[in-house]
Amino acid sequence: MSRLFGTDGVRGLANRELTAALALGLAQASAVVLTQGHHADVRRAEGRRPVAVVARDPRISGEFLAAAVSAGLASSGVDVLDAGTIPTPAAAFLVDDIGADFGVMISASHNPAPDNGIKFFAFGGTKLPDEVEDRIEAALAAPQLMPVGGDVGRIRRFADAEDRYVLHLLGALPNRLDGLHVVLDCAHGAASAVSPEVFTDAGARITLIGADPDGVNINDGVGSTHLDNLARAVLEAGADVGIAHDGDADRCLAVDAEGNVVDGDQIMAILAVAQQERGELADDTLVATVMSNLGLLRAMEEHGITVRQTKVGDRYVLEDMGAHGFTLGGEQSGHIIFGRHATTGDGVLTGLHLVARMAATGKSLAELAQVMTVFPQTLVNVRGVDRTGLHDEGVQEAVRAAEERLGSSGRVLLRPSGTEPVVRVMVEAADQATAEGVAAELVDVVRERLALPAA
Repeated sequence: MSRLFGTDGVRGLANRELTAALALGLAQASAVVLTQGHHADVRRAEGRRPVAVVARDPRISGEFLAAAVSAGLASSGVDVLDAGTIPTPAAAFLVDDIGADFGVMISASHNPAPDNGIKFFAFGGTKLPDEVEDRIEAALAAPQLMPVGGDVGRIRRFADAEDRYVLHLLGALPNRLDGLHVVLDCAHGAASAVSPEVFTDAGARITLIGADPDGVNINDGVGSTHLDNLARAVLEAGADVGIAHDGDADRCLAVDAEGNVVDGDQIMAILAVAQQERGELADDTLVATVMSNLGLLRAMEEHGITVRQTKVGDRYVLEDMGAHGFTLGGEQSGHIIFGRHATTGDGVLTGLHLVARMAATGKSLAELAQVMTVFPQTLVNVRGVDRTGLHDEGVQEAVRAAEERLGSSGRVLLRPSGTEPVVRVMVEAADQATAEGVAAELVDVVRERLALPAA
């Protein structure tokens, strides 16, 4: 039986794989697992019930899923603070800010509107380790908490949730954004209210796109996975920079004044150098994943910054940062984590810091992005193959041959996706043609060696 939890919570087609019944069950199981520990014991000793923050992005299915989650928690004796529609990093921040026992975010991030997901935050607003997720999954089949009378939980509106988050973001800024014109693409998602407010409060002049969520248009041709509209909007407005979030605003990608995309690796390079200059980059170390561009590694080496690489997934970046006290990490996709200010990737905070760097230096984003040279990279998703077979000797032999061919001017990475039934083949090289050629050869080997039997 496959694991219910993926790379980032439980996801699926809402009302098919991810049903109200499953949401209710997951909430009840989480109440069993996540209301344990010293903080929960103290709360009970004081005669108070455990508390959970529940939030969602604006997709339409989030309404019934949030209702199911809240019902499951309250029926398990957990008081629910309903924070409504806010970014995922806001939910994580609020769990920590008010000392809640845990939090639940209902979102499928950058996925299309018919999908949805449920992710949990532990006490302190941190993502759950795999073993805790496994305990929640196991608890689905175990007896649930079934209090009665005054011991059942209450469901209340978290009235100042957004205000708390906005004040937190403004307090985390190193300097104001006065004089800069920013186009914000909110992906018709969870940041559609918060991001414009905080950028304006920080001094920027803003132009908005993708900020009219209707429940079904989230990520539809807008946001960090569709940057063409943002690039056009920046050029048409004559703006200094474009900032794109995804549906739940835990990502940030950018576009410079000429319409060129600045990805997560480039953003990390810019922010790492900025933190180093301010003496804020702990141990002169940046935490990234194995998918980060080779150009990032070389650029950081030139600046005396060590890059630690983890498995793909911001949860693994977070775990490494937390274990060693590092202050900056992230992914090429735009999940950037500020260890001093956040417990998860925060796209609004990242955008603010990136524009703040422009304001502090007086440089354009294009100038700042020159801190690293991006190596051409090709990524191919191979479907219809056995994701568990990458240790096949024929596949490994092909990888070794490709690495020998590329030498120090490139690299190869094959990995199973944590969110889709595919094998990802990634190749970097000194030029695009070489990257594409090597990738095509590896894809052929993977398809030949790992093909699934016909149905």
